[in-house]
Amino acid sequence: MLTEFALTTLARLLSGASVRWIDSQPDTCQRVYFANHTSHLDVILVWSALPHYVRTLTRPVAAKDYWDRGWIRRHIAKSYNALLIDRKQVKVHQSPVDMMLQEMGTQHSVIIFPEGGRRSEDGIGEFKSGLYYLAKKRPDLELVPVYIENMNRILPRGEFLPVPLLSCVSFGPPIYLESAEAKPQFLKRARAAVISLKEIE
Repeated sequence: MLTEFALTTLARLLSGASVRWIDSQPDTCQRVYFANHTSHLDVILVWSALPHYVRTLTRPVAAKDYWDRGWIRRHIAKSYNALLIDRKQVKVHQSPVDMMLQEMGTQHSVIIFPEGGRRSEDGIGEFKSGLYYLAKKRPDLELVPVYIENMNRILPRGEFLPVPLLSCVSFGPPIYLESAEAKPQFLKRARAAVISLKEIE
């Protein structure tokens, strides 16, 4: 059975990931870590990049249709306490954002991927609206941008076995939804915050 220690060790061995905190530090305050998305390993990689004391309070948000398929995936998702969202049965009275906020309560943080689906090419897609509504309903949350480098090459879309390359996970300074800031402007600014981490050497 995969334990938390085994899972984080495996993720680091597969990716060779280094971790950078740029103008921010690990903290147990409630946060939304939002990252670019190119690989199914992204979920585990960002989670494993956090210190243990932060990791225990942080739940990655992942697609139920993928991580609930087969006992191995279910066990891995359970090991990192994933919050599985059913993308095929979204209901008006129980939106994914409401589910996340309910599961977060007053203690937990989450890891999300605002692009939605994975991208096989370089570049970061437009952000969907979930991050905006999380910030709007919980303006106290710290929104921490995360940039994952090289995972689309380590585990290309459609491949099962990873290619041994070095990756890097960069955490940036928190942002917040500004007063009266419109959704398109906020999502553009949040996306730019992730892109800016790619440009920092």
